[in-house]
Amino acid sequence: MITAHLPALQVVIPLLSAPVCAVLGRGVFAWVVTMVVAWVAFFIAAALLFEVVTNGPVSYEMGGWAAPWGIEYRIDRLNGPVLVIVAAIGALVTPCLRYNIARELAPEQQPLFYAAFLLALTGLLGITITGDAFNLYVFLEIASLASYTLVALGKTRRALPAAFQYLVLGTIGATFMLIGIGLLYMMTGTLNMVDLAERLPAVHELRMTRAAFAFIVVGAGLKLALFPLHLWMPNAYTYAPSVVSAFLAGTATKVGIYMLARFVFTVFGADFSFNIMPLGELLMIFALAGILVGSLVAIFQTNMKRMLAYSSVAQIGYMALGMSFANVNGLVATLVHMFNHAAMKGTLFLVLACVAYRIGASNLKAMRGLGRRMPFTMAAFVAAGFSLVGLPLTVGFVSKWYLLVAAIESGRWPVAVLVLVGSLLAFVYIWRVIEVAYFREPHPDAPEVIREAPLALLIPTLVLASATIYFGIDTDLTVGVARVAALTLLGGYQ
Repeated sequence: MITAHLPALQVVIPLLSAPVCAVLGRGVFAWVVTMVVAWVAFFIAAALLFEVVTNGPVSYEMGGWAAPWGIEYRIDRLNGPVLVIVAAIGALVTPCLRYNIARELAPEQQPLFYAAFLLALTGLLGITITGDAFNLYVFLEIASLASYTLVALGKTRRALPAAFQYLVLGTIGATFMLIGIGLLYMMTGTLNMVDLAERLPAVHELRMTRAAFAFIVVGAGLKLALFPLHLWMPNAYTYAPSVVSAFLAGTATKVGIYMLARFVFTVFGADFSFNIMPLGELLMIFALAGILVGSLVAIFQTNMKRMLAYSSVAQIGYMALGMSFANVNGLVATLVHMFNHAAMKGTLFLVLACVAYRIGASNLKAMRGLGRRMPFTMAAFVAAGFSLVGLPLTVGFVSKWYLLVAAIESGRWPVAVLVLVGSLLAFVYIWRVIEVAYFREPHPDAPEVIREAPLALLIPTLVLASATIYFGIDTDLTVGVARVAALTLLGGYQ
């Protein structure tokens, strides 16, 4: 039955569709193929998550070769939700691509853009679903190379140096990951993550194990833009095409957090990571620095995409901070915030895509008076912005609540205070936009008549904005899945 091969189809369908778009993609054909493939990937991811929740982990042996000899695709309570997040964001942004890319790219570039988009989606899905460490590196390279291309296709000349900076730092991160994986293979003779988790305890005391751990943590930190390894992110998000920024903000950093959690809690184990190695203390320091520095820098930005990029540095800090506590509530906060941040940042960047489509700019001046001229678009910004702050009845409140509980449980009251300070700083830069949009007159150079963006742009924006409210009220699904995953990852460690 075809359902038995869903794990393979999750990756194969977008992978094979990419060259089809590149070779045959003329007119709207490439866009139609991309949208269909992205939505098929979403439904496959949802079906796999349902299977995991209903019957437990799903294991798929590629080519019929049994693990650990062959490559295994494995879906469990940790990567099942991440798979859905990546596929959902990929599916929701595809309707926006037709309008956004048609304005920002020449016709001859568009088929190549759609091919790169599908390759990026392939790589991110592959990283999430694979149970083989080296296969994870291969998919990491696919996603990275495609992402560099997507960033470089931005309409300004600054997109090229931004993509080059992203390439250099991304290559360093991937190299660190590869060195760490190679050291693990030298010590254990296996690349299967489940097998690695069983064999590594016997060599925990070796310096090579600690070196492998350090390489992988630093490499993953570069990929997920953990402070101070975030330098590639502001320029990449600012100068990439608007919808690409929404796609990367909603997926790439979440996959980076997943990679870090997979190696820390599954492969090496919580006891090694937090007792033998001082990961908890280091993560906490860098996470708190990222929360405060990212939020402070965001306050002074006038380019909206750059403001949201620095905001992402702070939000990644919240996710890393939850991991640093190494307790159930902290890990629940991390896993829930992965979903929450994807919805929030996806909404905010799509709002900027809508604004750029109508006005041609996305700076703070361009937002003047838009609360009356684009009411639905700006309502989406308000919903996602308040969620970013963490106000009650939004998804941001849920994850920050669990983060505060985790800090109090571990006796770290100053950390809880700093989390609240970070939320206040977020309110400052979000309120700057709201004040300009609702309480300022339109810019004199702005067009007299400004309408809402086309429905293909507006509907995905409103869907994600609605998710930031709905899942802030009904938390059974997100928190329930995250709690089971947290308990599984921590095992007996507390």
